[in-house]
Amino acid sequence: MASSFITLSKPFASHKANLPFPSTKAPTGFRRSLRVNAIATKYEPTKVVPQADRVLIRLEELPQKSAGGVLLPKSAVKFERYLVGEVVSVGSEVGEVEAGKKVLFSDINAYEVDLGTDARHCFCKAGELLAVIE
Repeated sequence: MASSFITLSKPFASHKANLPFPSTKAPTGFRRSLRVNAIATKYEPTKVVPQADRVLIRLEELPQKSAGGVLLPKSAVKFERYLVGEVVSVGSEVGEVEAGKKVLFSDINAYEVDLGTDARHCFCKAGELLAVIE
């Protein structure tokens, strides 16, 4: 049998691959992890149109103080599960409720969404609204 030897100009130990993260220690300040810079999308609440029998509601903030000026912690607010809000837009199959009305609803039946604004919004079925506040 004949044997053959290959000679290399550089040994394997000093050869560096062109990888985005070299196999040696990463440069100072960099991590070996994937970083995703996501841009939050902002939606105009009046341009969001609910489907079928759903309504989009802008939630009212819970009171921070009582009528006497006492600060209220979130645990002290009664009936936190029942919320009041203003209807921003309605779906095509909604009959009784109009945009601009204040409604009382339960948060069990509501789906809170982030539209990129400071206000909190949620979707709820029109049939599951508890009351319309006149």
